[in-house]
Amino acid sequence: MMPKIAAWLYSIVAAGLILFQLALAAGAPWGEFAMGGTFPGQFPPTMRVAAVLQAAVIVGMVTVVLARAGISFTGWVRRTRWLIWVVVGYGAIGLILNLITPSTGERALWVPVALVMLVSSVIVARGTATPESTL
Repeated sequence: MMPKIAAWLYSIVAAGLILFQLALAAGAPWGEFAMGGTFPGQFPPTMRVAAVLQAAVIVGMVTVVLARAGISFTGWVRRTRWLIWVVVGYGAIGLILNLITPSTGERALWVPVALVMLVSSVIVARGTATPESTL
């Protein structure tokens, strides 16, 4: 039960992060809250492409988390045995980078998000993957 709850939590938080990345790509003036605040205001075109790519990576990670928890993509459960640890590693790196960013706003906004995503992905990784009905 805990891995499923953690997977849903991860997915909900990740959805917010995906929307943030897509907003940056669309020109939202939130650059000081991403990439160490290097690009305050709107991202330049190359960084907008990077934001779309980041959103795609996060979608992939959500897919792995949901599959590992047995919520969706249940035919992929075996494949996620090691992929979930890639998600955990990515989450750990993300947390570290957000802790050391020079951007105060980025640190305040994303450290809690990164921590929730890391902890929830670890719970999913350590849980037993069984395709059952969702919550």
